[in-house]
Amino acid sequence: MSDQEPTIKPWGGRFAEATDQFVERFTASVSFDQRLYHHDINGSLAHAAMLAKVGVLSEDELKQIQTGLEEIRSEIEDGRFEWSVSLEDVHMNIEARLTDKIGITGKKLHTGRSRNDQVATDIRLYLRDEIGAICSELTRLQQGLVALARREADTIMPGFTHLQTAQPVSFGHHMLAWNEMLERDFSRLQDCAARMNQSPLGAAALAGTTYPIDREYSASLLGFDRPTENSLDSVSDRDFAIEFAAAGSLLMTHLSRFSEELVLWTSAQFNFIDLPDRFCTGSSIMPQKKNPDVPELIRGKVGRVNGHLISLLTLMKSQ
Repeated sequence: MSDQEPTIKPWGGRFAEATDQFVERFTASVSFDQRLYHHDINGSLAHAAMLAKVGVLSEDELKQIQTGLEEIRSEIEDGRFEWSVSLEDVHMNIEARLTDKIGITGKKLHTGRSRNDQVATDIRLYLRDEIGAICSELTRLQQGLVALARREADTIMPGFTHLQTAQPVSFGHHMLAWNEMLERDFSRLQDCAARMNQSPLGAAALAGTTYPIDREYSASLLGFDRPTENSLDSVSDRDFAIEFAAAGSLLMTHLSRFSEELVLWTSAQFNFIDLPDRFCTGSSIMPQKKNPDVPELIRGKVGRVNGHLISLLTLMKSQ
């Protein structure tokens, strides 16, 4: 048995370590949700306009808030905004900065609103824009596939089942098979956006507010089809995010299938196609190699997207 006394770490040390980890998590949170700043400011502008419409804010107060928020947007975009971990998230950072700039009027912006309905609104606005950007890129990819299919309509290639040569098809026909998958992905994302396009703003913490707010007006200002119906569900619902992740998983599965075929087709054993150099890399030791790195990376990314879907489902199961 050793004569050395066991080292007992004092509680103060463990507390300091736990505090450091807590601060680190909050720092990561603030740095992560900064991306919502644009939508958070837009949501606040709509909320302020609604408060002025119902008489909670004066026209002068509204103008102060509008000017202050636009200045904050410029500060963030120019990299001059100082993010504070102690303020926890993007919402409180922006609201605190607004109060610094225009005084007590800045605090009035939170009238009839909670961070619960605020963040639910921000995420919907963010995902709505992201779906629009993804659908735009899908359209561009589909247009390229259709143009390629038209050009290669008479190019004969083997069709495979069980990776064995089966029946002849045209390369154009194969490209249109890819296009059909992407068309379904596009449709799923559009459906997701349509269901998502309801405004939780005004649900407050969970039971609404006694202020005479106009939820239809703020919803219309933000481009939502209508306000959500139930305040409890408004702040707790994340179905739209799960649905988006599910649509993303299917899309990535299709892109992974395309990429697998590209990897096979560029191999010496198939030698059907030649990828441009900008989508490939060479070997560090074998000069004859041209590795299809971009398709391989796309193929690998599906695991992360699928993981996010499972994480969201697991997170929400007991909420």
